[in-house]
Amino acid sequence: MQGFLQARWAEFLAALQAAARADAELGAFSANVDCCFRLVAGEREAEVSFQGSAVAVTEKSSARAALFTLEAPEDVWAKFFSFPPPAPYHGIYAMKMRVPEFKVSGSELALAQNMHLVRRVLELGRGILNPSADQPKGKRTFGSKEPIRGGYVWIEFEGLPSRVYYEEAGAGRDLLCLHTAGSDSRQFYKLLNDAGLGAEWRMVAFDLPWHGKSLPPEGAPIGAWDLTTERYIAAIEAVIAALGLQRSVLLGSSMAGQICLEMALRWGERLGGVIACEASERIIGREVPWTRNPQVNESAFVPEWVHGLMAPQSPLERQREIWWEYSQGGYGVFWGDIRFYGREWDMRERIARIDTKKCPVIMLTGEYDYSCTPELSRASAAKIAGAEFQVMRGMGHFPMAENPELFLTYLRPALAKLRR
Repeated sequence: MQGFLQARWAEFLAALQAAARADAELGAFSANVDCCFRLVAGEREAEVSFQGSAVAVTEKSSARAALFTLEAPEDVWAKFFSFPPPAPYHGIYAMKMRVPEFKVSGSELALAQNMHLVRRVLELGRGILNPSADQPKGKRTFGSKEPIRGGYVWIEFEGLPSRVYYEEAGAGRDLLCLHTAGSDSRQFYKLLNDAGLGAEWRMVAFDLPWHGKSLPPEGAPIGAWDLTTERYIAAIEAVIAALGLQRSVLLGSSMAGQICLEMALRWGERLGGVIACEASERIIGREVPWTRNPQVNESAFVPEWVHGLMAPQSPLERQREIWWEYSQGGYGVFWGDIRFYGREWDMRERIARIDTKKCPVIMLTGEYDYSCTPELSRASAAKIAGAEFQVMRGMGHFPMAENPELFLTYLRPALAKLRR
């Protein structure tokens, strides 16, 4: 790949311009846009310019001033444009956080404002260089009905009445599924539709207050959501009681993986175990000011921020579903969740107190997760006597949603252990 970029840079840029001009998604993204940015790969440069609905990708700089520049040595870009790229060379924000040779100069604000354009352009570039990476679309049976049952239940949340949406499927042992920051129970629809799981487990997924189809509690001021450990546990306890769940196994990823560990410590004897995905005792550096900035479109930036947390080889349709779900989050909700995930929650002094004889703990982390890396999860699991840890190859931060079929190959054995 590096040799191709060296020898055929101009040819690559010409193909990228043609693909960008023909791409319907980029055409929708670029409506009314005025943006110019540069790519620097060693001694080679490229300029990408958007004006209205027109896009140009050129080797020589124009008279326009670039708002920002993405710069790295050629070998870094070669890894980025390969397929599948090695972690953490798979996304702009992944490299920005974990690859020291990658640099962003210019306006960080402009990058946040136009990240959807940047990501899509570079995604097209990766597709040009790796045409065999195209993924077949799954077949659908039109008119078929899914076994998922949806409903609402009223809970008392911090003294206020709160109408909480939940979905369930299957029968048997209770499995309570907890969604990630800023998202909702839609992340679990593939698991809830799995007949094998449904034969042994009553699977329940609910939207936290303020999330998805769960409205803010009555009387709560709009925009005031700020998640804390105590709020999180109170919501989970209220739903467990309202739905009559017994010795539930908890399954969650990201902030939900963190709270699984907290629940294992506090609720151990009342649970059937926890499967904590993308979890560790402490996450630092995950607060993102651009997710609540009046100059940044929250519904475009938040899904772009989480997009790089997925494995690039996850099915394209699943990646788009996650992007779309995150674009629909309520105002300030992702920001409020991340403040819990990256600031308030800290288990470093308590994690060793989890008793796996009372509550078994299984931890699973995707190799492409640059937020809670496999190394962070492994180190945390090592502090819990009796905990099990496994790296999920070819997966990222949202295993149940981005690649549910692959995730099931890790989840089924974990659930089988907990049933025993």
